[in-house]
Amino acid sequence: MAGAFTATRREFPNDEQEQDRLDMFHHIFKLALGGKLFLAPIQREGPLRILDIGTGTGIWAIEMADEFPSAELLTSQVLGNDLSPIQPQWVPPNVVFEVDDVEAEWPDRKPFDFIHSRYMCGSIQDWPRLFQQAYKQTKIGGWVEFQDFHLVNYSEDGSLKEGNNVNRMYELLREACDRVNRPITIGVHLKRWAEEAGFKNVHHKVIPLPLGTWPKDPKMKEIGALNMLQFLEGLEAFSVSTFTNVLGWSIEEVQVFLALVRKDAKDRSVHMMHNLLAMLSTARGWTSLSTPYIRINPEYISCPNALLIPYHPSDPHYRTWLTYLPTSSNLDMP
Repeated sequence: MAGAFTATRREFPNDEQEQDRLDMFHHIFKLALGGKLFLAPIQREGPLRILDIGTGTGIWAIEMADEFPSAELLTSQVLGNDLSPIQPQWVPPNVVFEVDDVEAEWPDRKPFDFIHSRYMCGSIQDWPRLFQQAYKQTKIGGWVEFQDFHLVNYSEDGSLKEGNNVNRMYELLREACDRVNRPITIGVHLKRWAEEAGFKNVHHKVIPLPLGTWPKDPKMKEIGALNMLQFLEGLEAFSVSTFTNVLGWSIEEVQVFLALVRKDAKDRSVHMMHNLLAMLSTARGWTSLSTPYIRINPEYISCPNALLIPYHPSDPHYRTWLTYLPTSSNLDMP
C-alpha cells in the first residue's frame, strides 16, 4: 500500500523492505497494463499538470516525468503527495513531492489535466469525498484514473477450497480494515464513486491477477510470481500489527497462523486469483456554458447548445457532436 496515510496506514511499516515491495507492485501494475503507466487517453502535446495521489516511493511519478519531460511539455508538472517522505532526493526537475494527507481538505490550486491513484485500498475512510475533491481539481475535459484491488480471492477451476489459510488471512485482513473503516474491497466501487462525484464517460477494466507461478501463460506466470513474492515478503508487515492491535491476537497466535499461511501459499495446485480494477473517466465532459459561440482550440469545442465537447479525434463523442454544430455563418467567433 502506497505509504502511511493516517491511522490504519501506520499499522504498516515504511522501512526499506516495504519500499522495495511497493516498487515491486509498480512492476506488477505495469505488467498487468501491458507495460503502460496509465490507460487514460491524455494528450501528449502541450503543458500538462498531473497529480499522483499516494505516491509512495514516487516511482510512478518519476517515470511519468521522464515520459513527459518539461522540455517537451513546457510547464508539465507531476505532483506526488503522500504522508511519508520516502521518495528519492534525485528526481527529474519537473517532479514536485508534497508531504500531505489526501483525506484532509485539498488546498486551492490550479486544476489538473490528469489525476492518478493506485493501491490505496486500506488507506481511505471516505472514498466518495476523495472522488469529490478530485473532481473539483480536475480540468474540464481532464482525466482521472484509479487503479486498485478488490481483495477477495477466487479460483476459476474450484481449486481454492474453504479453509485455505491464505484465503483466511485475506478474510481476517478485510475484517480488520473494515473495523477501522478503511476497506480493502474497494475496486468494484470505483466506477460508482466516480459517477456520484460527477465524472462522465466512466469506464472500468477488470484485470485478474494470479497469486503464484501456476499459470501457463508466460506473462501471467511472471505477474503471479511477483505477486507471490510481494505477498510473502510483506506478510508480517501487513498482518502482525493489524491482527494484534485491531483483532486482539497475541504475537504467538499470529506467528503460528502465518506459518500455516506460508505453507498454503506454496501449494501450486491452488490456482488463486484476485482482481485489479482500473477506473478512468473525464471530469465535466459536458458542462453548461453561457457564451453562445463555438471556440476551437487544442482542448475543446464549445457550442451554442451549452455543451462542452473534448476536441480529440479519439474521443467516442467527438464525431457525433460535430454533426450538431451550427454552420459557420451562424457563429459568433471571438
